[in-house]
Amino acid sequence: MFLLFRFFSHWPLRILHALGAAMGWAVWWLSPRYRATFRANVAQAGLPFEAARPAIAEAGRFVAELPKLWMRPHDQSCLALVLVSGQAHAEAAFAEGHGVIFFAPHAGSFELAPQALAELYGPVTAMYRPARQAWLARLMQSSRLRPGLLAVPANLSGIRQMHRALKGNGAVALLTDQVPPEGLGAWSSFFGKPAYTMTLAARLALQSGAVMLPVRTLRLPRGQGYSLEILPPMAGLDTSPPPDLQQAVRLVNQAIEELVLSQPGQYLWGYARYKKPRRETSMPAPNQATPDTPAGDNGQVEKNNK
Repeated sequence: MFLLFRFFSHWPLRILHALGAAMGWAVWWLSPRYRATFRANVAQAGLPFEAARPAIAEAGRFVAELPKLWMRPHDQSCLALVLVSGQAHAEAAFAEGHGVIFFAPHAGSFELAPQALAELYGPVTAMYRPARQAWLARLMQSSRLRPGLLAVPANLSGIRQMHRALKGNGAVALLTDQVPPEGLGAWSSFFGKPAYTMTLAARLALQSGAVMLPVRTLRLPRGQGYSLEILPPMAGLDTSPPPDLQQAVRLVNQAIEELVLSQPGQYLWGYARYKKPRRETSMPAPNQATPDTPAGDNGQVEKNNK
């Protein structure tokens, strides 16, 4: 499989995206469950199906571009393929001296975003969950451990490294619309329906005073590359004590909703956003405080889950 990834990594992006579009539609027609989840999520967001229809092909393009993104030589810049805008927002955020949290949903080329941000503002610390398959875990680790990009595992050690990065006025990158393991999230409204939502981004911001910057990454048509837009800081976050974690999580979800609605044709609508969280033994329990995680935060999460 590794050799197959290597083979496709040499293909032109426009060809990969064309094949990916066909693959996306094939999965659509072959999987009734996928179609049902896709349609239900689009309806929950209050959108007509036509607005999200391009995302069927885009989901396939996301998979098809992975060999090129993951196998890119570490000494080769990705920015030649990326149109960057909104850098003034990042510069102003770093000037405040409390670190920056770049966050985004599962939309566009979210695998490319950390690589590009690392070249612009590295070191950037990003969290990932290792794959279960050994070959895929090795490939993901190799692709994500790049100059300026520190990929940390989704465990206590990774959380501590993110805290240290922000304390040093560094940057963190997170996908905040993924469903976290049980005990590491809070139930919060997402497009008007309760969704188990990660609290990590909100906790990091409340504890460090870091600026939260939404990021939008889009694929350009016909394999011409990508656009990366750094948006204005998330508004409304109150870091004064006592911190209101639930309100902060809701603000993050609202920001993600706005990002999704701004790019409905490139969001992964097939993602089971409203599923129940899984149990995870490798992360701290809800009632356990860590050296970098005040007990008050975990207590708030536990309260919200009852």
